[in-house]
Amino acid sequence: MRLPRASTLATALFALACLVAVAPLWAGAELPLVDLPQHLHLISVLQRLQDPSTLYPEWFAARGQLTPYLGYYTAVGWLSKLMPLEAANRLFLSAYVAGLALSLAFLLRALGRQPWAAALALPFAYGDSLAWGFINYCAALPLAFFACGLFLKALGDAPRRRAWAAGVAACLLAVLLMHVQAFAFLAVALPALLLTTHVPEDATGLPFRARLAPRLPALASVLPGVGLFFAWVVLRAGAPAEVEAGAPWKAWGPMLSPQNLAWKSFAQNREDLLSLLANQLQDGSDRAVLGWVGAALAVAWALGLWAPPEEKTRRWTGLARLALLAAMALGLYFLLPFDIRGYMYYLNPRFAHLAAALCVLLVPTLRPSGEVALAAAGLAVAAALSVPLWRGYAAFSAEAAGLREVTAAAQPKARTFGLVFNAASRVVTHPVYLHAAARVAREQGGYANFSFALTPHSPVKYARPPPPTASSEWRPQQFNYATMGPSYDHFLVKGPPPERLFGPLLGTELEVAARAGDVALLRRR
Repeated sequence: MRLPRASTLATALFALACLVAVAPLWAGAELPLVDLPQHLHLISVLQRLQDPSTLYPEWFAARGQLTPYLGYYTAVGWLSKLMPLEAANRLFLSAYVAGLALSLAFLLRALGRQPWAAALALPFAYGDSLAWGFINYCAALPLAFFACGLFLKALGDAPRRRAWAAGVAACLLAVLLMHVQAFAFLAVALPALLLTTHVPEDATGLPFRARLAPRLPALASVLPGVGLFFAWVVLRAGAPAEVEAGAPWKAWGPMLSPQNLAWKSFAQNREDLLSLLANQLQDGSDRAVLGWVGAALAVAWALGLWAPPEEKTRRWTGLARLALLAAMALGLYFLLPFDIRGYMYYLNPRFAHLAAALCVLLVPTLRPSGEVALAAAGLAVAAALSVPLWRGYAAFSAEAAGLREVTAAAQPKARTFGLVFNAASRVVTHPVYLHAAARVAREQGGYANFSFALTPHSPVKYARPPPPTASSEWRPQQFNYATMGPSYDHFLVKGPPPERLFGPLLGTELEVAARAGDVALLRRR
């Protein structure tokens, strides 16, 4: 029996690496993503706005305009018609993880390079941005890389320029419908690719105007995305913001004023960079993958010493363009502010994953045997992260069993106030229980005291004045039963015993419906 060709074997290893990388998403009943309960609640709202068995028709409405979260919410909403909502969300996340590697492989092919290094980027689908539940931003990354590859095709593939350009236009719109921050990278990446990419007509000695014509489809392809960008981002940025110095989630001054911009120093950003790439598990076992990635890159460069001589010129040309893209991504990480209060939060750390994914593509051209070795290294790297994450996600799911138990004790149309004094987990590093009240709201068709429906980037809004709550979901100590309590009939407490918070109200107005560990659900009698 003949062994498969090197490219076939490398393809099989690459595909297996993608499957291994998505496995942790299916390890348990719960995913430890901070914002996920909020996202799932609003997706449920969008799908059931006319359902009288819920509070949704009374309290919520579709925003009726294009918003960045619309892409993710719509995609998972459609999938939820075919399967349970949580399964639909996992399928979407699986497509994101595998799509990161596939989009980078496509970008490498468009640059005329071998695609197998893209598997080394699979670990960067996880880490800080996903742990916070920034699913919209994460989903925009593969689309952004696909847009770069399509843009290169629209420049270099003369017979099919218009088809590739149409793909660029659609991809840019999809990026904006996921998350606008990925568009900031494209705003510098696409001009760089335009200026550094030769088209076939460049070799004919034509005058400048004639050499511009082949580039027009690629240039025209960005116009719909740029138009949508200005229609939403610039108009929103130009709208007057409610200024309240010191208040969370509100502007402290004009948009780009010093009091409204929060920065991290270069030293802070440098120190944080590696930790942002793999920081989900309390025991640190997921961080070992960074060493695996480094080892794989070292092996790739060692194998590259034996590359075919005729590949050397193309090797360095392609590497130079990739290095330029990676440098620009790193520049966004180091140069952008941490927050633009009232507009964009946690801004520059999100570019750490984007920059890392591009940096691992910087490997030399390899002989066929080296291609197989590189694809195998990608599989090893995927497994090095997948195994600890599988264990960690499964352990978190077991830890969260108490939350599932008390949620089941809530009544239909639950109006739930989340008093989460302890949002931490013993398994994962991020405050994954912060939005636990949104889980109760989703499963019982009600509302929680904090909702992304308050934010302009959500496709859902309140149809009436929202219920009273604290100034931030991070400040449960601001809860006042006399002024806020009447708007709620359930109270989810995590941390202190409910007796300490409600005292004599227990047994008179309120009763403990369920208790599991440090989680308790109270409801009106």
